[in-house]
Amino acid sequence: MSYEPPTPPAELPTDLVNTLNESSSEQLQYVARYAEELAEHKAREARLEEDADESEIEERPDDLPDDVPAKATITIKEINDNRYYYWQWREGDKVTSKYKGPVNPDE
Repeated sequence: MSYEPPTPPAELPTDLVNTLNESSSEQLQYVARYAEELAEHKAREARLEEDADESEIEERPDDLPDDVPAKATITIKEINDNRYYYWQWREGDKVTSKYKGPVNPDE
C-alpha cells in the first residue's frame, strides 16, 4: 500500500473532494457504505423504471405471490450481515418491496 494519498477521480467536484479530504477515517467508512448503498438503490430504480416502460408483460413466475405484480424483480438486501431476497416493483413514484426469503449461500 502506498504512503501517498490516493488521487481523486477527475469526475468528482472539487468541493466534494475537499469535504472527503477533511473527513475522518470513520466518517469515510460511513460515506463509503452509504455511497455503495445509494449506487445500488439508483441502479435498481433505473432498472425498475426500465422494466415498467416495457409494454410486454413477462410470464408470471411460479413462486410469485398473488399480491406481487408480474413486473416485480428480485433484489438482494443485506441486513445485519445476512442476505435476503425481496420482490421489488414500482407503484407510481414509490418502490415497494416484499420479503421472499433468505439467500442460500450454497447457490
